Amino acid sequence: QVQLVESGGGLVQAGGSLRLSCAASGRTFSSYAMGWFRQAPGEERVFLSYISGRSSTKYYTDSVKGRFTISRDNAKNTVYLQMNSLKPEDTAVYYCAASRTIATAVVDYIYWGQGTQVTVSS
Repeated sequence: QVQLVESGGGLVQAGGSLRLSCAASGRTFSSYAMGWFRQAPGEERVFLSYISGRSSTKYYTDSVKGRFTISRDNAKNTVYLQMNSLKPEDTAVYYCAASRTIATAVVDYIYWGQGTQVTVSS
């Protein structure tokens, strides 16, 4: 069992930056690939990025490529999402999730955090 807790969300102006953190419980954190997703009101949850257990593989969806950076610190059981050049359309609840393998589909992730709200004003 892995418990995930996101933090770092908030209100930011367009063009600004935020860094989200996701702290995981348990001693097997490095065995999981970690992903970030977001969900805007009335929309489906969408994939943003993943990172493999040892950080050797990272992947970003086109909408965030070049603006967002995923990283992890296995010694701290934490995964991060650095978000730069934020746009109003980035407004959503952001979720971290854990998977047994690198994946982009929601159904492939078995543990989820509760989400953190990011609001980008124009």
